[in-house]
Amino acid sequence: MVIRILKNLTSKPTTTSATAAATFQLRCKTTSAEYVASRARDITFEKLMENYKNLFRVTEIQDLILASRSNPPSVSVDFLNRLSQRLHLNRGAIAFLRRYPHIFHIFYHPSKSQPYCALTETAMEISRLEAQSTSSSLALAVERLVRILSMSLTKTVPLRAIFKIWKELGLPDDFESSVLSSNSHIFTLDHGNEPNTHVLKLVTEIPKETLIASVENWRIKECCKEDSGGLDRTEILYSFKHSYPPGMRLKRNFKAKVKQWQGLPYIGPYEEWGCREEEEEEKKKTSKRQMIEKEKRAVGIVHEFLSLTVEKMVEVEKISHFRKWFGIDLNIRDLFLDHPGIFYLSTKGYRHTVFLREAYERGCLIEPNSVYEARRKLLHLVAMGRRGISVHKTPRQEEVENQQWLE
Repeated sequence: MVIRILKNLTSKPTTTSATAAATFQLRCKTTSAEYVASRARDITFEKLMENYKNLFRVTEIQDLILASRSNPPSVSVDFLNRLSQRLHLNRGAIAFLRRYPHIFHIFYHPSKSQPYCALTETAMEISRLEAQSTSSSLALAVERLVRILSMSLTKTVPLRAIFKIWKELGLPDDFESSVLSSNSHIFTLDHGNEPNTHVLKLVTEIPKETLIASVENWRIKECCKEDSGGLDRTEILYSFKHSYPPGMRLKRNFKAKVKQWQGLPYIGPYEEWGCREEEEEEKKKTSKRQMIEKEKRAVGIVHEFLSLTVEKMVEVEKISHFRKWFGIDLNIRDLFLDHPGIFYLSTKGYRHTVFLREAYERGCLIEPNSVYEARRKLLHLVAMGRRGISVHKTPRQEEVENQQWLE
């Protein structure tokens, strides 16, 4: 696992003429950046992301420490300093580690003659709790993976795309053996079109009646409410739950368009989507209504994708790896911005992260799971920072602590 982590941190993206041209076009296209900047802010999600952006860096360092073969697991501070740029540690490793004394313990290694970093006992306990929660909910993780593959047009996705979101799906770090190999009657690995690549394929037939999108469950609940006597069932048949950022102005024209969009039929995420070659030319001649239907189908897919994640959130870059396989030919980021009542896009922390709005209330999941709760404990330690820590330590106290970590 340590090799995989180091590759992700140290690998440099290849630049081709095509990607260079795309980058140039993106830089010249200021309207996209303006669209992101002009979005309505939600202070609750922004405060949550303020802690999450630091949590992302904490977990990257934590993974490096846990991948170490030393006992107890530890890595040298010099090693982390060499990765400072990739880890976005602008002031260096030491400054960052000292911000979170509830998570990291810095000690002097006498035989190595240099400072090392390990996890505190509290952080280690949280790590063990998350591992136990992940192990006990493997069946749910398998179901999530089945649903991801079921949304694919060909019932296949690149294995590298799954590596991007294995944590988001609640998969263990050894999921290739513990999940894929152990369920060979469900999954198989085939060679991809490119050298040294593999695609994950769903090999078993999944009954359609078992693949119910999460939005369907919400629609059923809305129809079954006691106070829904005056509700027109046809209005909610293709609707999505909406809740807008506080203070966002909803103009009458905007409300009318949303109402019209809500009632528009669309093909669900698990329904068959025609993709024959002879239809390619017809796709270029689609009407405005057909374009909206395609866009609503894309909304349904990414809504279901977010519903399958442990924390109902994911990086936009990660979900973009599935666009081709889901049959989405739209800009994913713009899709989230076009529907602020369903999704919330945050740009904090060197990344664009999207949340499923309906899954959250006051910055917490409405229906938490065990893996989420374990990760939330680590997030709490991140939010604590240096609070509750004694500022001054005697040389004797530091010597005793170092000895305890080395025993």
